[in-house]
Amino acid sequence: MAGLELLSDQGFRIDGRRPHELRKIECRLGVFRQADGSAYIEQGNTKVLAAVYGPHEVRGRRGKALHDKVVINCQYSMATFSTGERKRRPRGDRKSQEMTMHLQQTFNAAILTTLYPRSQIDIFVEDLFETTSIVDFNHFEESFGGAEVIVATLPRSDQIIFLEMNGRLHEDHLTAVMDRAIAGCKDVYHIVDRVVREHVSERSAAIGSEINNG
Repeated sequence: MAGLELLSDQGFRIDGRRPHELRKIECRLGVFRQADGSAYIEQGNTKVLAAVYGPHEVRGRRGKALHDKVVINCQYSMATFSTGERKRRPRGDRKSQEMTMHLQQTFNAAILTTLYPRSQIDIFVEDLFETTSIVDFNHFEESFGGAEVIVATLPRSDQIIFLEMNGRLHEDHLTAVMDRAIAGCKDVYHIVDRVVREHVSERSAAIGSEINNG
């Protein structure tokens, strides 16, 4: 590969993937017993833990409760050992604030908030290994420059619930980039959906066994 080309003459990216190939994804559910829901997801060097609590009664100020929908409370943080800087980052640093805001926007659009009025759902996300962005660039590709498009969709309807672009992209390329991003969202959905179904099946079987043995 000559110079700083992102694709080799054979059409491979620098980490050996094809242009549209995702990094291997691993996902586990139920990693925290004390949480109402939890997951660990790994994609390349991106490793994230998530824990969900609720719906539960609204905590803090009484006026925070909404009479017609649930309050979504999100918090993103990075493990102190995950950064190359090896120094403690405050919870309110700029990146954490931006990621928290992105998560808040995404989950407010994805969750059927009207099903849980006057209640609260807490979502905590911890980044265990900070090397890549939430789109499927590797570290070299991210540092190469150019436009970066971050997309989140609802898989059944393809409705875009979060969209952010950094850098400049000619409008002639936007449709193709968006189509590929939405296809990538679907690829991730199929993997996670399979893991969720397997987890539910295993938990149902375990509960049934406990009832029969009880």
